[in-house]
Amino acid sequence: MSGTRNWLQVLRRYLLFIAAGNLAWEFAHMPLYTLWETGTTEQIILYGLHCTAGDILIALSALAVALFVLGTPAWPGEGYVRVGIIAVVLGLGYTIFSEWLNIEIREAWAYRDIMPVIPLIGAGLTPMLQWIVLPVLGLWWARR
Repeated sequence: MSGTRNWLQVLRRYLLFIAAGNLAWEFAHMPLYTLWETGTTEQIILYGLHCTAGDILIALSALAVALFVLGTPAWPGEGYVRVGIIAVVLGLGYTIFSEWLNIEIREAWAYRDIMPVIPLIGAGLTPMLQWIVLPVLGLWWARR
């Protein structure tokens, strides 16, 4: 089964990794947002869970689009890296848009002064790393 791993098994493993990884990441970088200082414990937990659910949807949507565009019937045996790269790029692109929309336009959340911000795009470093590190590790783990 090494070369012909069932695509459903790979997707299940990816979903599990993405869910656990994003849950941990959301709570780990929560102190970099103003909510950490202004929110109640219940609000912080609710926002962390809400963001994790959104992260799962983003990750699965990005992978689904990548599979639709570049996947083959032999996936994951063929085109795994190609599909993975597109999924990471889509997730990262959506995150850049979402951070801009929710910080600059909607003002739904805000960074604290301690959040490292990437120049030119104005997005926080930890959300950007989240959408590079977790999908890459998740895709690696799902296929191994």
